[in-house]
Amino acid sequence: MDRRRFLQLLSAAGLIPLLGRAQSSSGKKKPRILLRSSWNTDNIGDIAHTPGMLALLEKHLPDAEVVLAPWNVGHGVEERLMRRFPWLGIAKTKAEGMAALESSDFFLHGSGPGLLAGDYAKAAGRLGIPYGIGGVTLTDGELGAKKDILDGARFVYTRDGESLAALRAAGCASPVVEFGPDATFAYDMGDEPAALEVLKKHDLQPGKFLVAVPRLRWTPVWKKHEEDQPWAVRKKQVNEEFAESDHALVRDAIVAWVRHTKQRVLLAPEMDHAAPLLRPLLYDGLPDDVKPHVASLDRYWLTDEAYSVYSKAAVMVSIEQHSPILAIAAGVPAVLLRQPLPGIWRKAHMWKDLGMDNWLFDIGDCTGAQVAQTVLDLASDPGAARAAAARARAKAHERMAAMMGQVRAALA
Repeated sequence: MDRRRFLQLLSAAGLIPLLGRAQSSSGKKKPRILLRSSWNTDNIGDIAHTPGMLALLEKHLPDAEVVLAPWNVGHGVEERLMRRFPWLGIAKTKAEGMAALESSDFFLHGSGPGLLAGDYAKAAGRLGIPYGIGGVTLTDGELGAKKDILDGARFVYTRDGESLAALRAAGCASPVVEFGPDATFAYDMGDEPAALEVLKKHDLQPGKFLVAVPRLRWTPVWKKHEEDQPWAVRKKQVNEEFAESDHALVRDAIVAWVRHTKQRVLLAPEMDHAAPLLRPLLYDGLPDDVKPHVASLDRYWLTDEAYSVYSKAAVMVSIEQHSPILAIAAGVPAVLLRQPLPGIWRKAHMWKDLGMDNWLFDIGDCTGAQVAQTVLDLASDPGAARAAAARARAKAHERMAAMMGQVRAALA
């Protein structure tokens, strides 16, 4: 199928909303980028990768056509993307995605916990289409099993320094192997009306509340018919073993916050399964004098609403990774507690890579008093805390701009 016929089919299917993007203001044909991202909708982090990357493409490559090949944009995510990026095309099926790849000038693998779109990268290689990998954490297994994909990339940007060190040690042949943080640092898509409703409902004052986000060691992805499988049993046992000790660190920070600042706290979920766990993990174990000052969200929410609420917080303390990234993207300081699991351990290294070492604590190697004191220190000098968050955000944008420069070079 030739490119013109393919564009006609995409337009007829509503996949290219703005037909004018086919040519630039100079009359030249616009280059097309196929982005593979949008891994899931049950996790506001998986949602956030895509609008973050689209915001970067919009800023740094405004003359490019962009088609998104998602895994999942359900539950209202597609509609939110199209409101923010009306020029975006979406290839909704695997067949449409691979067809879009054939007419693309560049394939971009979006941010995520590994090479989730290796099939697209391999297809791009076979078609002679340049491709790059932007903002991923890599496992040791991927460094071996998927070395051919990594070697063939025009660039590989890892979202953490530990993945970068491992990739370089493995002898990756890509000409550009650098640190490039998670595209969520470029996220800018909010929902102000929804956020104001949350603040009103829970009696939260802008700039005067703490957000606390929990996380079990293992995401309970097993289905009911898999609960008795050995791997699921082991992971559930780990969750049960560490749930109390992990979250006691967060509760210590909440207690200190309420007693010292006299301000409120919002308990918030990053994943849909966490919403009913907010009270058991964080609220129920709090002292009686603290509980009246702590509100708990009673539902899962999507990223635009969460981002707008986070932007109005004073400080965040979280065991999850992407809520803190969204906070930093909004200029709000965030303390991250790192659990000792391989993928989580590596990606949390971003805090060190971006100069936020003092805001990163390794669970098992810290006390609740240390976490609490750091949170209180941030509250005591909000101007300095926000300035530090702004510096980290600026460094992230500097590295992401370098990645966009590599995309531009490949298109040239």
